Order: sequence, then structure tokens, then C-alpha cells
Amino acid sequence: MKISRKRALKNYFFYTCLILSSIVVIIPLFMVFFFLLQKGGSSLSLDFFFNNPKPVGEIGGGMKHAILGSFYMVGLGSLIAVPLGLVCGVYLSEFGKGKIASLLRFTIDLLTGVPSIVVGIFAYLIFVVSMKSFSAIAGAFALSIIILPIVTRTTEEILKLIPKHVKEAGLALGLPRWKVIVFIVVKGSRSSLMTGIILAISRAAGETAPLLFTAFGSMYLSYSPDEPMASLPVQIYNYAISPYDDWQKQAWAGAFTLIIIVLGLNLFARFYFVRKDIYRSIKKLFTRQTKD
Repeated sequence: MKISRKRALKNYFFYTCLILSSIVVIIPLFMVFFFLLQKGGSSLSLDFFFNNPKPVGEIGGGMKHAILGSFYMVGLGSLIAVPLGLVCGVYLSEFGKGKIASLLRFTIDLLTGVPSIVVGIFAYLIFVVSMKSFSAIAGAFALSIIILPIVTRTTEEILKLIPKHVKEAGLALGLPRWKVIVFIVVKGSRSSLMTGIILAISRAAGETAPLLFTAFGSMYLSYSPDEPMASLPVQIYNYAISPYDDWQKQAWAGAFTLIIIVLGLNLFARFYFVRKDIYRSIKKLFTRQTKD
């Protein structure tokens, strides 16, 4: 009885510690969210989302150009980095042995630790110096370098969680290895992979330093990839350090909008890409093979 009671107390103690740790992690998120809501929520309006900035000294205007510019460059950077990151992650997870895999894994780890400002300087030398102009494509390239290692590492770690007997079952039934990887391993981990991709995109969406060196910013709406383009983080930075009260209020509104976009992306990944059971995917694949 004493031993059982002692175990119950230990279980209760560690369970309480887990709950407290979860609360400690959640509290900063809510503090940041409500602080930005208090500071920037009052400045949000339709003009903020649908108008471009007013000239210096005039009150009003919005950040339409910066919001669209951020979506443009982050989207373009994702188109570059996400497919490449998924392929690299699958390779490291399924064929991750040998010198090439070790070199690739080492390179990805180095890229993960490179400061974003260094990435911005690198993109500046590659694109801005050679093109002799700031451009959206340079900003997208810098963001793709930030997205790539995160997608690669999360893909590798997620796919490693798939039990080996699941893969072996597909191979034992005569499926080619590429079909096992695509339809069982990758498809069965779709929700987790999307979560990792969204986290990588979310981090890139909040970067300021790389865009200061590459896209630079603009007060006008532009869709040309070879011209300077505004982005939400850079616009927030410029407005926050300005001496105008109206611009500082818009900076808080922009910061609140940015965190809403990031949270929205994560919630979309959680609720839309519903996790499906791996064995159900295997059953569907085998049924299709039998019909064929």
C-alpha cells in the first residue's frame, strides 16, 4: 500500500509539473497577442488593409502594398524552397547514409544556424550587386534560404517516425519503393509535414533583415519581381522608428496583423490538413492496386 501511494504521489507530482510547464509556455504567447491587440487593434480599419500609405505628414493610409508584398515574396520563396526541402528531407530519411547524405545533413545544419542578416548580405551580393537594383526576387531568394533548412530537417524527422514495418509491408506486397515513399510515407505524414512547412513559412514571414538588404521596400504597390517591393516587417520597422505618431500607431497595427497572419497559417494547417491514419492510407493504396 505504501509503495502504491508513493507511486501515485510521484505520478501526481510530475503530472502537475507538466501542466505548469504547459501554462508557462502558453502565457508568453497570450501576453504578446493581447499586448499587440491593445496597441494595434484600435488602428485597424478597412483603410489600413485596402489603401496605400499617405505622403509624409498626412494622416491615414494603410499597408495594403506591404501586406501584398509580403505574401508575394514569401509565396515565391516557398515555391523555391518547399519542393527542394521536401525532396532533401525524403532523401535524408530514406537514403540518409553515405558521404553525400552526411555532407547534405551538415550543410542543412549550418544553414539552420546562419543569422538572417548574413543571409540578407549573401542575397545582396548575389542579386542586388549583379542586377544593380533592389528587387523582390532577391528578397524571395533570401527567404527561400531561411525556409529550406527548416523544411528539410522537419521532413526528415517526421518521416523517421513512420514505423519500419509499415514500409516493409508495402514492399512485401510488391509495391515499388517510390510508391511506398510517396503514397504511404509522405501521404501518411501529410498533416505533420504541412505543419513543419507552415512553421518555416511563418518564420520567413516575420524576417526583416534579409528584406532590408534585398527588396529594400517601397511606398508604392508593385508586382514586378525585378523592382523594389514593400513588405510588412520592413514597413513596420520604418514606421516604428519614424517621429510621426500616426505611423507609429500603424506600426503596432502592422505587428498585430503579422501575428494574426502567422497564427492563421498555423490554424489553417491544423484544421484543414486533418491527420489521417497511416494504415488507412495503406488500405486504400492496396485496394487501388488490386483493382488495377
